Amino acid sequence: MSIQRASFYVLLVIVTIAFVWLLIPYYTAVLWAVILAILFFPVHRRLERMVGGRSTIAALLTLLLCVCLVILPALGILASLIQEGTSLYQRISSNEIDLNAHLLRLQSILPAFLDNWLTSLKLEGFAEVWTKLSSGFMEAGQSIAGGVLSFGQNTLQFFISLGLMLYLLFFLFRDGASLGRTLRHSIPLSDDYTRQFVDKFAAVVRATVRGNVIIAITQGLIGGLSFWALGIEAALLWGVVMTFLSMLPAIGAAIVWVPAAIWLFLIGAWIKGILMVVIGAFVIGLIDNLLRPPLVGQGTRLPDYVVLISTVGGISLFGLSGFVIGPLIAALFISAWSLFTQQQQEPTSVTVRPNIEKRG
Repeated sequence: MSIQRASFYVLLVIVTIAFVWLLIPYYTAVLWAVILAILFFPVHRRLERMVGGRSTIAALLTLLLCVCLVILPALGILASLIQEGTSLYQRISSNEIDLNAHLLRLQSILPAFLDNWLTSLKLEGFAEVWTKLSSGFMEAGQSIAGGVLSFGQNTLQFFISLGLMLYLLFFLFRDGASLGRTLRHSIPLSDDYTRQFVDKFAAVVRATVRGNVIIAITQGLIGGLSFWALGIEAALLWGVVMTFLSMLPAIGAAIVWVPAAIWLFLIGAWIKGILMVVIGAFVIGLIDNLLRPPLVGQGTRLPDYVVLISTVGGISLFGLSGFVIGPLIAALFISAWSLFTQQQQEPTSVTVRPNIEKRG
C-alpha cells in the first residue's frame, strides 16, 4: 500500500470519527429518523407512485403521515405522563402518599407465623424488612417520577431534537433511494453481498422493531387502562413502564402487573386482585402469542434470548433508547454473521459440484 493511500485511509477514519462525535449530542434524533425512515419507506414508495414519481411531494405526505400516526400521539402521551409524574413526585415528596403506612398496613394483614419465621432468620421480624422495603419503594417511586419531571424540564432540548429528526426524516424519504445506492457502493463488499446484507438487515429491523413496538404499546395500553379501572395510582405512568418492559421477552409486563395483583390481594381487594390476574394472564400475556407471529414472523425474528440480552445491554449503555438500539445492534450482528456463514459455505458447494460431475 502506497503512503498516499494509507494517508488517505487515516484521514478518512479521522474525519469519520469527528463527524460521529458531532452527532453524539443528537444521536437519538438521528437514530429515530433512520428507524422511522426504514419502517415507513414502503409507504413512501406507494405514495410516490400515486403522485406520479414526484419524490418531494411523496416525502412531505409520508412525513405528515408519520407526524399524525406516531409523533402527535407520542407527544400527547408524553404531556400526560409528565403531568402525572410531576403530581406523583410532589405527592411522594410531601408524604401525601405514605408508602411506609401502606407497608405497615400490610404487616397487620399478613399472618403472625411469617413474623416468627423472619425472626428465626435473625431479620428482627417485619420491622427491619418493612423499613428496607419502604426505603426501596420510596427511592423507586421518586426515581421514576423525578425522571419524568426532569425530562419535562428539558423541553427546549427535546423540541430541538424533534425538529432535527423531522428535518432529517424528510430528506431520508426524498433521497433515501440514492443514499442507499451510495451506501452500497461505499461498503467494501461485492454488490451481491452488500445487497443481501442491507436487505436482510432492513427486513430484521422492520419485523423485530415494528413487531416489538406494536406488541409493547398494546400490552402497555391494556395494562394502563386496567390499572385505571381498578383504581391504582398513576395508571398512565405504570402503563408506560409496562410498555417499555413488554419489550423484554418472557417476563415483560408481568414485572408490573404481578406485584399490583399481589398488592390488591394483601389489602383485601379480592375481586380487583382476581380481575388483575385474569387480565394479566389471559389478555396481556396472550397478546404476545397472538400478535407476534403475524407481525414478526419466524424467518426474520430475533431469538427471544438475543432480544432479552441485547435489550438489557442496550438500556445499560444508552438509557431508554437502548430498548431499540440494543435489538438493532443485534440485528446488524446476526445479519453480518449470516452473510459470513453463507460466504463460507459457497466454496464448499463449488468444490463438491465438479467432483460429482467427474463421477458422472
